[in-house]
Order: sequence, then structure tokens, then C-alpha cells
Amino acid sequence: MQLCIALLLRPCCYFGLEADVLSLPAHGSNPKHLLQALQVESPNHHLIDFSVNVNPFGMPASIRAVWNGLLASIADYPDPESMALKIELAKRESIGIENMMIGNGAAELVFLLANAFRGKDILIVDPTFSEYRSACEAHGCRVHSYQLREENGWRLDVEEIVQKLPGKAALFICNPNNPTGIRYEKESVITMIEKAEEHHVMVIIDEAFYDFCDEPYTLIPYIEKFSNLAVLRSFTKMFAIPGIRLGWLAASKEMMTRFSKLKPHWSVNAVAEQIGIQCLAEDTFVEQSVIRLKNERQRVTSALKEMNFVLSNSNTNYYLLREHEKQNLETLLRFLIKEGITARHTENFIGLDGNYLRFAVRKHEENNVLLEALESWRNQCSSS
Repeated sequence: MQLCIALLLRPCCYFGLEADVLSLPAHGSNPKHLLQALQVESPNHHLIDFSVNVNPFGMPASIRAVWNGLLASIADYPDPESMALKIELAKRESIGIENMMIGNGAAELVFLLANAFRGKDILIVDPTFSEYRSACEAHGCRVHSYQLREENGWRLDVEEIVQKLPGKAALFICNPNNPTGIRYEKESVITMIEKAEEHHVMVIIDEAFYDFCDEPYTLIPYIEKFSNLAVLRSFTKMFAIPGIRLGWLAASKEMMTRFSKLKPHWSVNAVAEQIGIQCLAEDTFVEQSVIRLKNERQRVTSALKEMNFVLSNSNTNYYLLREHEKQNLETLLRFLIKEGITARHTENFIGLDGNYLRFAVRKHEENNVLLEALESWRNQCSSS
């Protein structure tokens, strides 16, 4: 199938020309910011946002049911320790309450961790969530990058990463990774933690998308075995509550004592804490979401491969897409907006340089809209 060379040669405002790369939104969601950066008008019809990778089925119904009852909690200051939520998490994860910290979203905890290593040398496995770099740079850290390779399936090369560990204070790894959706082999990650311990390097594993994996594993049971391990988790993604801002951190008692000194009082509001407790009772909701999204991911990615797109071998609720002949995909991004679809650009992912787009797995009918739009794109290519 022919590539869209003719379309790419049309005068269409490449990134860095009419669209300023620095003005592009740093994250998915909020499509209006992407449209403003691209200087394009919103189509008359509703935009389906494939740039945001939260559960497309929305929040659990139980949250709506208890919402009015939560209003009374805003009349007083929240518990600065979020102890009620900690107790429920401790039961669920079989760890001590002294091994965890609740945060105003995982992003607050990322910045807290960066503050803990202020001014130090930090290693980040890229391409990945941009907030690690932003947080570290904001705290005066010297940031070093280890870049994953597509030809290696976007997987970790433990030996190569270990070679970069000397002199580093911390290592950030997202698992499963954002934006590739790749879940790393557990044995490889544990080996890396062991090697990092030998070099006195803190390993920070971000498990924000853990809940969506087909056969998930977590490193939380290892936090006492490895004093150099910290694990981040999020309520945002699976329970579709990004506006609430709720995440948590697990680490050894020793490290948590150090980290706790950097956390501001009352950063987690009382409503968020109660919603977190409610979410922990939603096992059926999680199980059904994982099954439905797995089926949709397999259906959609199979169809896209038939259209001759190259995809990352994702294990979660999003995936990377590119053309067989690697090229900047701004033209495709703009085409999709006209079709009522927003994708996640990759200009600010180290090593991706806009040559890929990231798509969330959404509901069946929404995924069909995407497939129809990309089929239309292909038809334009073949007729050019």
C-alpha cells in the first residue's frame, strides 16, 4: 500500500514551521490546547479524544451514587495523612501504612521524588512520561537519558542501562511504559533493581497503567527487600477520575521517612480520599474494564496492521502508531482533527520526534470511527 508522500508534500504547516513545537500541549486530554497550538478551528461535530488514556467507560457508578454524601467532608480540613485510605490500601497490598504516601495525583509525588534528589544526576528510560524530566529539571537535577529502541521491541536492555548507573542518584522507569504500552519482563526489572542497589541508585517504578495489563504484576511486594525501590500508582487512569487528583507511593519505611518530610500538609482533599476508598471496592468494574479493553485493543490493532501501519506491541490501553516509512505525522494529526478525532502527538517524547501518534483504546463505536478515518486516509494515499 502506498505511503502518503503526496499528502505530506502539500503545504500543510509542519511542526516547527507554522506550529510551534514548544506551544504544543505536554500531555493528552484538553483537545482545545492542541487545536490552538496547531492554529486550526474545531470541527462542527464532537471531537473524540484518543489522546487521553483513561478508562473510556467512565467512573464507576458507585462514585456517582455516593457523591452527594461526600459534600459534608469539605466543611473541615482533610486528614493530612489520609489514614483511612492508607488502611484500606495496606489491607489490599499487604504492606504497612508506614510504607505508603498518598498524593495529589501521581504527578505531585513525581515532583516530590525529584525534590528528594535535588541537584543530583538522574537517569530516565525514554521515551516516557515527560513529567519525570520536567520535575527533575525544575529541581536542578542533571537529567540523563537511556533511549529504548523500536528494533528491540521497545524493551529494556538491562546490561546497557546498568552501564549508565554509576554516578546516578535515581532511575525513573514507567512500567507498563507510556507511550509504548510495553510491559517489561519482571525478571529484567528485578535484575535492574539489584544492579542499581549495588550502585546506590534509587529505582522509581511508575505503575500508573498497571490495572490495564492483561496479566499484571506489581513490584510493591519488593519494597522492603529493596530499600532502593519506590513504586508509584494512580487512581486516575482505571477509574477515570483525573479531575480528582489521587495517587500513591510505596517504598521502604526508611525511604518513606525521608520522602514524608517533603510533602506539604493537606495536599490530598477529603473528597479524593473517600473516592479512593470507594474505588478500592470496585474489583468487578476493573475486571470487566480490562476484558473489554483487551478485546477492543486486539480488534483495533489487528485492523490497523491490515492497513499497513506499524504499531507498538502494547499490553495496556494505548499504543503507538507510525507509517512503514518513518516520517513526521503532523499531516495525519491534522487530517484526523478534521475527521473529529484528536490523537496524542509525540513531539515531546524523547526519540519519537513526532514520527508516531499515540492512540488510546476507546469504546467499540468510537474505535470504529477511528478505523474508518484511517481507512479514508489510506484511500487518499493510494489515490494520490
